[in-house]
Amino acid sequence: MLTPLKRQILLAVFALSAILSTAQAQSLDDLNIQVHGYATQGFLYTTQNNMFTTSSSDGSPAWTEAVVNITAQPIPKLRIGVQGRYFLLGNFGNAITLDWASADYKVDDRFGIRFGKVKTPSGLYNEIQDIDPSYLWALLPQGVYPIGSRNSLLAHYGGVVYGTVKLGEKLGKLEYRAWGGERVLGTDDGYFVTQKESGLDLPNGLSGVTLGGALRWKTPIPGLMIGASDIKDAKWSSVITAGGGALQGKEIINPLNTQNFFARYEKDKLMVAAEWNRLPVSGAVVLAPLPTNPLRIDQRAWFAMASYKVTDRFTAGVYNSQSVDHHALLGPARDSLDWAIAARYDFNQYFYAKAEQHFVHGTALDYDTALNPDGLKPDTQLTVLKIGVSF
Repeated sequence: MLTPLKRQILLAVFALSAILSTAQAQSLDDLNIQVHGYATQGFLYTTQNNMFTTSSSDGSPAWTEAVVNITAQPIPKLRIGVQGRYFLLGNFGNAITLDWASADYKVDDRFGIRFGKVKTPSGLYNEIQDIDPSYLWALLPQGVYPIGSRNSLLAHYGGVVYGTVKLGEKLGKLEYRAWGGERVLGTDDGYFVTQKESGLDLPNGLSGVTLGGALRWKTPIPGLMIGASDIKDAKWSSVITAGGGALQGKEIINPLNTQNFFARYEKDKLMVAAEWNRLPVSGAVVLAPLPTNPLRIDQRAWFAMASYKVTDRFTAGVYNSQSVDHHALLGPARDSLDWAIAARYDFNQYFYAKAEQHFVHGTALDYDTALNPDGLKPDTQLTVLKIGVSF
């Protein structure tokens, strides 16, 4: 659902696009229009425990995506674009959503600005996690990039300023990003799975003001980048209901601060990367006459990964991903440890396949109780197969 603020931002983007296109371009060729996209079909199988709201222990093909983006460049320094997505993963999605729609004006390498529904440039992979053909992994490390919350994490309504500052030959260069606006967690976000299973519903999702910044240092060591990002979200509040609407109250999320520290090294056919993330959440569910239910999460997550391009068509990799909720009770539900072995084969520039084997210990991530009525086992193995076509 679009709020007045979000409608105004998107209308401004498309109004600017139409004005500049009319003023500067005489034909479609002048607009430098490009259309790209991809489609993927995934298959999940787990030895025990159903994951990602799918019946994966029986083998599940319920993972389908189709993406189309259109960009245009009506004048040399201005680029406008929009991307839509069909997404289905178990009980997530099964709808067409707007990934982003933005106008981007780049003055020079030192300063640019984009606004609309814009990608949030946090962490190592957030800006590209919507582009499956661009990376090896079928599933990014879930402690930092949960697929059930991808649409909420990917973008915000507002703006980003960006640029690159050269520090000299001996110091490399520094890329900066700063952003602000409104972030929206839709009603089908993975964050709400547990609440929905307990009979609670957020008909309007959650939304609120978000501010952030990121720095990426391209060091003088060829191929080495070190970075950090910081996000500050204001206090959020939204309507929550239970009993089919018979009870009504609100869910409150106190101001929170999300931090990411990351690094990547690339040389020839080798890539090595790591990231650490902290997400502390506090708040409450207020639903009279029921007692107030406090919300407390202090998730610390990190991963380390490596990949190697064995041939021009075949790439292999491995990562270790861990997540711990420091507010949870001791036991399997407190943490998640995931070893993943991945392979990708590109048949040609348009068609590719991915295969991944995960060895997961702990039940802190990716599970819902409704699809696991006999309880969760502390260990499971997950096999992921995916084929994709891009254009």
